[in-house]
Amino acid sequence: MHAMTEQFMHNAFAGESMAHMRYMVYAEAAEKEGFKNVARLFRAVAFAEEIHATGHMRRAPNKLGAVAAEAPFGVGKTADNLANAVAGETYEIEEMYPVFMETAKFQGEKLALTSFDWAYKAEVVHQKMYIEAKGLVDKGKDWRDAKVHICSTCGWTVEGDAPDVCPVCGAKKAGFRQF
Repeated sequence: MHAMTEQFMHNAFAGESMAHMRYMVYAEAAEKEGFKNVARLFRAVAFAEEIHATGHMRRAPNKLGAVAAEAPFGVGKTADNLANAVAGETYEIEEMYPVFMETAKFQGEKLALTSFDWAYKAEVVHQKMYIEAKGLVDKGKDWRDAKVHICSTCGWTVEGDAPDVCPVCGAKKAGFRQF
């Protein structure tokens, strides 16, 4: 794998790993504030981020090395945590993944391109869900009591019932995890 794409794989792994843990901590905070559905949303998206991190790691060259990523640190009130989540997802959608995908495409790195593309498509859904949840929490309301399904192959996220086939990676309905 070309050095630049490989570095982007490491960066994506680090960022997604930290998002996973950050969202798990945010879920606990939301639960304590009485926002059980926001907590469930954070846990669902944390699972998707874990899938993205795992995918990036598995598709990168098998070498030992260090990774680093700058990411928000700390936990606040649920409204603040949701704002932080929206900002993180927006960064991934508008800056990080577009650059990573173009580089992988330019360098002919198909596995990396697939990994980045799958994560990007899920992040678009996460951003919308977080924006909606933030608007509700700002009004003192919880996010709705709806099922969230995560594709265990690519991390694509859907509210409501899981589709028969994942529109991103083609995984079967049985491969979705419900939250």
